[in-house]
Amino acid sequence: MKIITRQVAINNLKKYIGKDLRSLALKYKITTYETGKQNKGWKGLILERLAGLENNISKAPNGLSWELKSVSFHNKKEILTPKETMAITMINPEELKQHSFFESHCWAKLKSIIFCAVMWHGQNAEKAELIKVVSLDFLETDELIKEIKADYDFIRNKLKTKGFKSLTGKDGKWIQARTKGAGHGSTSRAFYARTSLVKKIFETAK
Repeated sequence: MKIITRQVAINNLKKYIGKDLRSLALKYKITTYETGKQNKGWKGLILERLAGLENNISKAPNGLSWELKSVSFHNKKEILTPKETMAITMINPEELKQHSFFESHCWAKLKSIIFCAVMWHGQNAEKAELIKVVSLDFLETDELIKEIKADYDFIRNKLKTKGFKSLTGKDGKWIQARTKGAGHGSTSRAFYARTSLVKKIFETAK
């Protein structure tokens, strides 16, 4: 069994920067829009393939866990900007109460993600180029990490003092805890990276 570590995956993906993901998806027989309806997971599937993963390859050997996140970027006043927020992980209220930031599932997820910026040309566009591949390899003393931790601490304290339903997308400078799920009546919450954080990661990460 071939083991694909996070660094190997990053190196593999970087070879495809500037390449059109849809053309590559068709080459690997991954359905995109051919059925007349978008296969929402097609970008993730082709990125996993380009990273080196196949059905018989372990994703998390010996605890070396990582995951891919595809983020759509578009030109806004000639500046490349993330099109939307990015889901990090679901919130379990009991875990959030018990775990400090560096013990949390939120931090574990953030530091394991390989972020792939993909150019967005509109709905059902015929192309989608891979723009950049980065990871959050900051030290825990980094200023940005301190500010993300402050957001987490604020949200955690609000949960403890005001309850789970008090958590809204208005809280937090870089990350927010907002509803996730179908309809406005959803009671589940998830941590999301604001578009400003996604942009910062791509500007700052190695």
